[in-house]
Amino acid sequence: MSEASSPAPAAAPAPAVAPTSAEAPASAPTSTAATESSTAISNASLYVGELDPSVTEAILFELFNMVGPVASIRVCRDAITRRSLGYAYVNFHNRADGERALDMLNYTLIKDKECRIMWSQRDPALRRSSKGNVFIKNLDPTIDNKALHDTFAAFGDILSCKVVTDQQGVSRGFGFVHYETEEAALQAIKNVNGMLLNDSKVFVGLHISRAEREAHMEEARANFTNVYVKDLDADVDSDELKELFSKYGEITSVYMPAHDDGTPRGFGFINFADHEAARTAVKELHESEFKGKKLYVSRAQKKTEREKELRVQYEQTKMEKLSKYQGGNLYIKNFDETMDDDMLRQEFAPYGTITSARVMRDDKGASLGFGFVCYSAPAEATTAIAEMNGRMVGKKPLYVVLAQRRDQRRQQIEATKRQWQGGAPMGPHVYGPPPMYYPPGYVQQRGAYPAPRPVRWQGAQPVPGQYPMPGGQYPVPQYPVPAGQRPMRPRNPRQGGRGGYAGRGRGGGYRSNPRAQGPGQQEALQAEAPVEAEPASTLTAAALAAAPEEERKQMLGEALYPLIEARTPDMAGKITGMLLEMEDDDLLLLIDDSAQRDAKIDEALEVLNSQGPADAE
Repeated sequence: MSEASSPAPAAAPAPAVAPTSAEAPASAPTSTAATESSTAISNASLYVGELDPSVTEAILFELFNMVGPVASIRVCRDAITRRSLGYAYVNFHNRADGERALDMLNYTLIKDKECRIMWSQRDPALRRSSKGNVFIKNLDPTIDNKALHDTFAAFGDILSCKVVTDQQGVSRGFGFVHYETEEAALQAIKNVNGMLLNDSKVFVGLHISRAEREAHMEEARANFTNVYVKDLDADVDSDELKELFSKYGEITSVYMPAHDDGTPRGFGFINFADHEAARTAVKELHESEFKGKKLYVSRAQKKTEREKELRVQYEQTKMEKLSKYQGGNLYIKNFDETMDDDMLRQEFAPYGTITSARVMRDDKGASLGFGFVCYSAPAEATTAIAEMNGRMVGKKPLYVVLAQRRDQRRQQIEATKRQWQGGAPMGPHVYGPPPMYYPPGYVQQRGAYPAPRPVRWQGAQPVPGQYPMPGGQYPVPQYPVPAGQRPMRPRNPRQGGRGGYAGRGRGGGYRSNPRAQGPGQQEALQAEAPVEAEPASTLTAAALAAAPEEERKQMLGEALYPLIEARTPDMAGKITGMLLEMEDDDLLLLIDDSAQRDAKIDEALEVLNSQGPADAE
């Protein structure tokens, strides 16, 4: 039987009236009257399955409230993505309304999908029990849940009924019917097993749990009689195959699959009368030659068993490689397209013994811009990261880190996205603004969002004449401005000297381009900052490393903000605040590489847009 043979009730979680997660159920009692009726509600709770992901509580309320007053409805959702899991719980005030809804609405079309309704079973032992659970196979593809329910309802009260389907909704040819009593199940087996349903002879029997099936499979493996052989010559037919294996014992059947044109497919099955003959045939004929070809002979396996075994072997081999090269495999990106395997090996060779170096390429042979270098020892890889990360090779700074598995990378990306959203679950219902970066001299407008989550650096305490950052963390120098003129907003210190952008002077103050100011402003600025400022310089990795740790994010924010503002002025503050959650090395790459910076800006805009226009303002 298939692994999917566990009945639907066994997979159903606790109903909304008794949740096990931190999410509050829709039916949580909030008053004395609700507390007194909790027992009645728990006995009138319906499980509604096979729902379209777009079905909401409001849609279900409109449908079920026509039958009777609904106490609460909860559509179960993923805790992170908030997407519907395809099932819900509907709680009525009394059981009679629940029974009427079960009779009237079961298998009703909701969003073009038949819903499946059953009583919610809070006891997990009852849900997982095989008593009264019937397994049916060889079902005609046209038989759906309702047809199966109508066929087996004559033998007793049904708790749940389901035809198993694939991802496209097509029947897989088997299903389950869970009766309230074991007697009803035995009666159904007696009357329906071997009968024709839509011209298909069906098998009906008691459901066998997975543990029992696996125990039976272990016994069958130890006493196998069916043998599988492959790599047969195209001229071999079933008679020759039977003659080859018959010398080891009595054969009950031989089967050789063929193509549509009748030519053999090169493999076959031989079933012996006893286990010893089959075991001897495998031992003697495996890797022996027959008609010039080496044969592969083994115990015949089901497809699911073979796939499971191959998966285990693959995972074991992969884990062995990971443990062998743990901490020694490096991921390198941001190099020129002209870089090949030999050049990559040559760049990293001074730091240790390299076991492999490879530049990844597409199907046309063009470089994908990243590659891997594997060292024989983790210490060598650590040295290579310290020396090569951020180093200019050609015209680009390399990005070098320890290589990660794809699932680890995906988890890290998801965690970063959740940080961008302030730790809130992803999905349509995200409340509050994203982290916000305010450039130096920016004053928050009245009526805007309340003070957002501050950037993680710590600055000095505010002094008179300065506006603090939200939370009082970042002092911003103020410039004297003549009456009637708007104060200018300083920008990136690297871009001072053009368009009025601010630059950092020796004394830690700011200067502005005199050519962009009026005479009154120039005099005021000279009085405010008598120290002559040096020309602006580019922010480098060395300069960042030399700065105190608490000032690094400040420097990166000042360098990154004008670059983002040039691309999207309205969202520059929010996007800068989101990007400052990244590591310092990654931020340096974004400042120097416009392509990567644009990609991150697009990703941040996508996150902001997914929160809706109200949150993205």
